[in-house]
Amino acid sequence: MMQDIFGQDTTLATPAALDHWNQTQLAFLAHGATTPTHLGATLEAEPQFALGHVAKAMFYILLGRRELLATAEEAYQAAEAAHRAQPVSKREMYFLDALRDWMKGQPRMALRHFEAALAENPTDTLAMKLDHALRFVLGDHHGMRRMVETVMPAYDNKHAGYGYLLGCHAFTLEETGEYKRAQIAGREALLLAPDDAWGLHAVAHVHDMTADAAGGIKWLTGREEAWAHCNNFRYHVWWHKALMHLDIGEREVVLDLYDQQIRQDKTDDYRDISNATSLLSRLELDGVDVGDRWDELADLSANRTEDGCLIFADLHYLLALVGGGRDDAITQMMGRLHRDAKEGRTDMQKAMASPGLATAAGLEAFGEANFETAFINLSKANQHLQLAGGSHAQRDVFERLTIDSGIRAGFLDEAEAILAKRTAQRNGRIDGYAAARQKLISDGRGAAGNAAHVVA
Repeated sequence: MMQDIFGQDTTLATPAALDHWNQTQLAFLAHGATTPTHLGATLEAEPQFALGHVAKAMFYILLGRRELLATAEEAYQAAEAAHRAQPVSKREMYFLDALRDWMKGQPRMALRHFEAALAENPTDTLAMKLDHALRFVLGDHHGMRRMVETVMPAYDNKHAGYGYLLGCHAFTLEETGEYKRAQIAGREALLLAPDDAWGLHAVAHVHDMTADAAGGIKWLTGREEAWAHCNNFRYHVWWHKALMHLDIGEREVVLDLYDQQIRQDKTDDYRDISNATSLLSRLELDGVDVGDRWDELADLSANRTEDGCLIFADLHYLLALVGGGRDDAITQMMGRLHRDAKEGRTDMQKAMASPGLATAAGLEAFGEANFETAFINLSKANQHLQLAGGSHAQRDVFERLTIDSGIRAGFLDEAEAILAKRTAQRNGRIDGYAAARQKLISDGRGAAGNAAHVVA
């Protein structure tokens, strides 16, 4: 067997195919737009490469789109056929077994196979990144960190995947509240792997979670080449930059970034929809007129009401429908969410039962200006929102809607408690949103006190 760039045995037979496979893995680690091109070249060179077909299936599943599951199924069947046609390595079997469980809607079971693969081959950077990606979707930030720190001792700075491993470690440190270590790891990752957009964006997360918008803007400015090569992930990095400008009140800059970068391509990729909907929601909560920007998002999301691949995606589609006032589509989506939660067969359906349904009901109520119902549902979901997947920064839009609905419904003490917990998660640092909401709560109490005095 020939070894790949990470020192892992492969069943590839030709140096040309191996080169394509190495480029596939490196592009995937860097969230590169060329990943499918390199993978296609690999499979064209060696159609019986089972691991290549497995990777293709997994890449398609991670896109979180119902219609792409058929393509993932085709790749899975091709992997099984390749397995029957010729022997595969034990390592490849771990990946194939993981795919089998994942295709059944059991990604948590799939993680066991990645864990077994990494126990035998801790420097298998592809297995590490896929494990990392899957735990991100499942909201398992502690598992992400545990996995990375388990394999890290096997690496050194000469390993081709070490920079990308550090980028993953930086993100897990940030998501588990170790902001200083996360920043150091992310910066080191970018030194070792200049195209590691994930590590760069982990540092951006640190600036978000430490209320350092100015520092975050400085970090990203001038480093655009580190994410220019990316697939849709590049829009997400621009989204982070927009959040920073919003925090310091530069709303026109935010709208310009939205139009010129974040929604440069009007895709219905759930990652792009989540960037856009969460940013428009934040702008509206801050009193900004976003014009007709909700319309195209709502049009696209109305076609996704039956998707059901990821809770995180569903909730952002719903956010678009609420923002665009699409009552019929909202009703259709809510019906499907209830059916999924009741069925409870797959891991995603189980998580839809909690916290998915409560969040969805809260979003629907917020759109109807029924703030009491919105707060009751959103605050209930807030306790388990991690299970919806994504990052702290991404889920923050739901936390903001929870707090704002509480303030508007007059639940000032309850809203203040959630706001205080949010601030504590940021090491006690108050960002622009928290400062504005503290003032609203104070003003609300003052108004209530004055009203009581007048009545008396």
